[in-house]
Amino acid sequence: MQFFVAPDKDAAHLKKANHKLDNFYGFEEFDDFYSIHYSIDNNISNSIEAFVLKSEFTAAFDLTLKGANLYEIRSSTFKESDDFNNKSFEKFGTIAEISEHEFKASSKNRIGEALVKNPNITLKDNNWIYNENGKKTIITQREDISTETGPLANEYIGQSAFLNLEVFKENTDEAVDSFYSFYNIKNVPIFELGTQGYPQILPTKSWVTYISSNNDVGSNFVITQYLPQTKRQENLLYANFTNFKIADEKKAFWTDNETFYAEVYPLNSASSKGKKQKTAYIKIQLKANLF
Repeated sequence: MQFFVAPDKDAAHLKKANHKLDNFYGFEEFDDFYSIHYSIDNNISNSIEAFVLKSEFTAAFDLTLKGANLYEIRSSTFKESDDFNNKSFEKFGTIAEISEHEFKASSKNRIGEALVKNPNITLKDNNWIYNENGKKTIITQREDISTETGPLANEYIGQSAFLNLEVFKENTDEAVDSFYSFYNIKNVPIFELGTQGYPQILPTKSWVTYISSNNDVGSNFVITQYLPQTKRQENLLYANFTNFKIADEKKAFWTDNETFYAEVYPLNSASSKGKKQKTAYIKIQLKANLF
């Protein structure tokens, strides 16, 4: 990549060793160049501006999965066994990039339970109320209204008829990730289950699954089995993929008990003013009789 430093900036900055607090914070687009803005020591007032030929540079919104090792994982958990040494998904199955056409065509064969909103649950005075036969019950959040990352707000997602539980999405003002909480609202509302991504539920297998971006590295792919006797989840598989993030958790789906699809972004992909990230699509095929 070839840099041309703006005349009013100190060229010596470009020779400074990369530091974990150095930060790219934006750029502007010109006819043949991008203007790159880069802060030193996380200090905007101490920054450089460099001009880069478009032919020498791939913008974050133009990144693709080309060249990415989709199999690479940071760690995994198979049932109750953690593995921090194996760095490949290969022992669990295959993963590949597919076309948007294949993704959309496969979505017509999706299986799994759709979450449908319960008309007896309504929002009143910032509280979710369950109303049955004239009896009104407040569905209390599983955490205090005030958290370390700001006020906690619940968004009602819908009912899982298979689990007989109501699903809410918990959000905070500052936290990037969300938590999905499952409540049994009969008698006294009780928090029973939780997922860190939009739940994809397979009643035929009693699975509660999800795929979501990991705040630290890449994405998490999780399969748990619901145990109705204890009303708990048993971990079957967790894999932390390192080279892609999830575009829209709700668009993920299963077409059978081994085949899973998701919409993703390349790891360092980012939108910019007037520019959208390029979406990619993946297919995960678990080994037959893995569990």
